[in-house]
Amino acid sequence: MRFVLTGPPFEQAATTGHKIFMRSFRTRVHLTASRMHKWLSLIIGLQVLIWMTSGLVMSALPIERVRGEHLVDRKVQPPITGNSAVRPLGELLSSIPGPVEALTFRMHQGRLMAEATTNGRTLLFDPSTGVRMPKISMDQAAEIARESWKGGGNPELKVTQVEDLAPEFRGPLPAWQVAIDGTTHVYVSGETGRILAVRTGTWRVYDFLWGLHIMDWQEHDNFNNIWLVSFAASGVIFALTGIALLIMRFPIKIRRRRTTI
Repeated sequence: MRFVLTGPPFEQAATTGHKIFMRSFRTRVHLTASRMHKWLSLIIGLQVLIWMTSGLVMSALPIERVRGEHLVDRKVQPPITGNSAVRPLGELLSSIPGPVEALTFRMHQGRLMAEATTNGRTLLFDPSTGVRMPKISMDQAAEIARESWKGGGNPELKVTQVEDLAPEFRGPLPAWQVAIDGTTHVYVSGETGRILAVRTGTWRVYDFLWGLHIMDWQEHDNFNNIWLVSFAASGVIFALTGIALLIMRFPIKIRRRRTTI
């Protein structure tokens, strides 16, 4: 024999039990989200502050000053003179070793040069003979940096050869570093004489903040390191737990206000 308990008292007890269970479940979820949110704020709070501060400063710095365009004119290029001798294009291409991917004519220290990209390298050739030009000397690198200088005055130059790549310069070697007044570094290609990079005090501040921003404190270029991925994932969880707490706490305040009216 089976008994079925019905009626208002039993229905009210079932409803009360369901409410107690939901409140208990809601309390457990609330406490779990609150603990996670608290510990995550302690763990990633400092890094979030670094992200916000570094991002603010980097976005406020004019990119032209970061690149040193106000001090060095990297695009200075005299016009090609009309009396320069050039071999026929077919003969010139056949005299350059390897498949030529690109060929550009430009003036270089008063002479017309053929700048050819071949086998992943960019080299200078004499357009009248097809002979490869010698590498850029120390004196030539200093003269190139001096001609491109826009800072005024008669700056002191110190030229050194770049032997190893570093966070300040990761361009192709060989290259020369021309230090102007000790603070601005102009990097000149040892093959073509082109200015590859300009590093100033503003750039160093920007690069330091960039390293902090992507959490690569040595090379400043690895955007996919485990530290950044881990803290970014923790930040997502931090935001989700905050949203959960907001949703759970906000309706309570509404109910309290409604009951007092």
